[in-house]
Amino acid sequence: MAFNHLPAAMHDAFGPLSVMPVTHSVPMAKNHRYRRPTEDTGLRPGPQDVLDRLCAGQSRASRITHTEHLPPREGRHAIWPDRIRPEVLAAIRTRGIEHPWVHQATAAEHALDGESVIIATGTASGKSLAYLAPVLSTLLDGSEAPNGRGATALYLAPTKALAADQRRTFGELAAPLGQGIRPAVYDGDTPVEEREWVRQYANYVLTNPDMLHRGILPSHPRWASFLRALRFVVIDECHTYRGVFGSHVAQVVRRLRRLCARYGADPVFLLASATAADPAVAAGRLTGLPVHEVADDASPRGELVFALWEPPLTELHGEQGAPVRRTATAETADLLTDLAVQGVRSVAFVRSRRGAELIAVIAQERLAEVDRALARRVAAYRGGYLPEERRALEAALHSGELLGLAATTALELGIDVSGLDAVVIAGYPGTRASLWQQAGRAGRSGGGALAVLVARDDPLDTYLVHHPEALFQQPVESTVLDPDNPYVLAPHLCAAAAELPLTEADMHLFGPAAAGLMPQLESAKLLRRRGRSWYWTRRERAADLADIRGGGGSPVQIVEAGTGRLLGTVDEASAHTAVHEGAVHLHQGRTYVVKQLDLEDSAALVEEASPPYSTTARDTTAIAVLQTDTEIPWGSGRLCYGSVEVTNQVVSFLRRRLITGEVLGESKLDLPPRTLRTRAVWWTVTEDQLDAARVNPEQLAGALHAAEHASIGMLPLFATCDRWDIGGVSIPLHPDTLLPTVFVYDGHPGGAGFAERAFRTARAWLTATRAAIASCECEAGCPSCIQSPKCGNGNDPLHKRGAVRLLTELLRGAPEDVPHVSAGSTAEGTERADAAERVDLVDPSDPPSPLKPPSPVDRPAP
Repeated sequence: MAFNHLPAAMHDAFGPLSVMPVTHSVPMAKNHRYRRPTEDTGLRPGPQDVLDRLCAGQSRASRITHTEHLPPREGRHAIWPDRIRPEVLAAIRTRGIEHPWVHQATAAEHALDGESVIIATGTASGKSLAYLAPVLSTLLDGSEAPNGRGATALYLAPTKALAADQRRTFGELAAPLGQGIRPAVYDGDTPVEEREWVRQYANYVLTNPDMLHRGILPSHPRWASFLRALRFVVIDECHTYRGVFGSHVAQVVRRLRRLCARYGADPVFLLASATAADPAVAAGRLTGLPVHEVADDASPRGELVFALWEPPLTELHGEQGAPVRRTATAETADLLTDLAVQGVRSVAFVRSRRGAELIAVIAQERLAEVDRALARRVAAYRGGYLPEERRALEAALHSGELLGLAATTALELGIDVSGLDAVVIAGYPGTRASLWQQAGRAGRSGGGALAVLVARDDPLDTYLVHHPEALFQQPVESTVLDPDNPYVLAPHLCAAAAELPLTEADMHLFGPAAAGLMPQLESAKLLRRRGRSWYWTRRERAADLADIRGGGGSPVQIVEAGTGRLLGTVDEASAHTAVHEGAVHLHQGRTYVVKQLDLEDSAALVEEASPPYSTTARDTTAIAVLQTDTEIPWGSGRLCYGSVEVTNQVVSFLRRRLITGEVLGESKLDLPPRTLRTRAVWWTVTEDQLDAARVNPEQLAGALHAAEHASIGMLPLFATCDRWDIGGVSIPLHPDTLLPTVFVYDGHPGGAGFAERAFRTARAWLTATRAAIASCECEAGCPSCIQSPKCGNGNDPLHKRGAVRLLTELLRGAPEDVPHVSAGSTAEGTERADAAERVDLVDPSDPPSPLKPPSPVDRPAP
């Protein structure tokens, strides 16, 4: 029987750690008694004062497991390169900036020298100005050309919100420079009547990778004058381009470089990133070019007080009688309410859209008890809103009209949210880079700031709040992406051929796996070779083959049954788990229940309701080994990496009481299975190892199952992934290995690089996994150590002590070094050429897509 867990979808050295005592027997928190906010005197309280008020009372104070104080830092000035035009320097001075920071001047120098550069410095360190200064100067030079557009620049942002914010910032800076600078946003919200003007006259175009992929590159003849003059490509927040999404964007960038060369341009790439490990290496993978690194942050920093917060245990019991902690959602709603009552401008970052809506609703209800006007100053911000809704929220936040915001990562990126005093992070966001990016949203005006990480009830969050050194004394992660993934590369080769016929000379641009894919694309009648070139053969748009966000398939529309009103969409890959029949769906504070999911018509019919519960999908999984690429001894067992096929089926859903998370019941579902071919790491144990670990046959399934759950929970500490990006299966006797086996795999077709990272860091990864299980205070297992929130087997069986003994024995024989295995991380690898042969192509007559890799496994909303 297989037990599974499926995917949904730093700084310098710090001072000494000061861990506060923790009491785990705190009863469930009662609603706070709020006082009316005091009048705003214009004086902001210090971050420690704000934290002290939040912690008033013994029950609150005991929830803080650690407080880290980051002292203020002085800035280091430089001078701008003398090649930047005096008009630009004057415009910068009008913004109150007399001299640049050292890293700004250094990056500008590289840009003007025609060298691609990545600026990897902290939040609010002035990365935007570092690339805007040379870009504006070059655009002014170009405006003096006979056609008035002798130079252009393209700005790429991962979200529409960030592009809109940067358009506002750019416009303010460029205002004194006159008509020579003509910025414009070009995305899905741009009116049709404005698009021709953007193509013909704008010289600074702000867009996103999706629009570049689907709108600009396929229509490149209409963009010919812009591409011919393209001097700079700015890629902002480039650390967000990781995993499958990052791999797609890397291929989109290569297509852009190819078309620019066709028009005689060779643009310089200017990349901005949060603090990251090996930023030049990551930028090189993303662009395919050598990139200079500027990572010495010379900007000043205000004081930051960073608290780790663990919600208390409640009197409730979950599955198998396990103790249950108060949810991070409930704790965050309380904190956001308290901060608003204090008059502290705050943002609460939440991992899911539903969580953002729920926190905002709870905070509004509790604030209404204090002051109805105050309740209107808290709102939710997430993806899926209409453009005018997003713009209104952004404007309200900028003006100070909004006092508190519950936001998804749509607001995490470089949107300039000046004047924030505090950030509350509801659950570890998956990477240290994202954690510091979110924490850096506060204190952007240079003042002190408070950040609070509220732990969820899962192994990784629990481990981190009790091991602060893992956050504060470790560098941020390396960005993981794999442009040579054949499931990513194949559709982009088709898109490139549709833009311009492909030649053998293009193969080096797209990577070592490209040449191996061409015969397969020919045999599937997607590309046809004539002479020395390959041509796209279909009437459909080749760019539609690739969904660069990794969802795949047509989005499912969420429709109100009574009125026919379109509420929003959910990607096809998440439909089985997010909008199955009976699922609870939140939209702008309103609650709906799904009455019907029509997979053929890609529609979910919903009705407004007020159920006292949320829903979580459950599924079952089988896994087969397709190919073992690498295996090494692990004691008498083996550690392996290779390709697998995963078959998953959503079979039921749980109803959980709001706020407490108590399970109210389970309902069966009848949905078709889904198949995924991907990459995995797996380890086997032998009978001798089981004997040494004192794990008998009755305990084996539970020990493996517990180790699998905990290892999935801990992997985001070692790879730039989210728990919902990966899955796992544990089997007491697997038919392919003929041994007890635990698998952990990437939840994306062809893999995303996460399993490879797990293979390479296996010793450290499983050491942390064992520590997380062993240090948990529960008796037989709980959500903080070995229980999974969506285990298809109802978290049964699980054997906590058996998992600890098994991992102890396994680690006794762990190898010191694990070889590098993936071609996706290097420019020289060739293994992916062989993997390319495994891309599934269907008959070209099959609708709707001629290129159809297996559907990704569902990634339900957390």
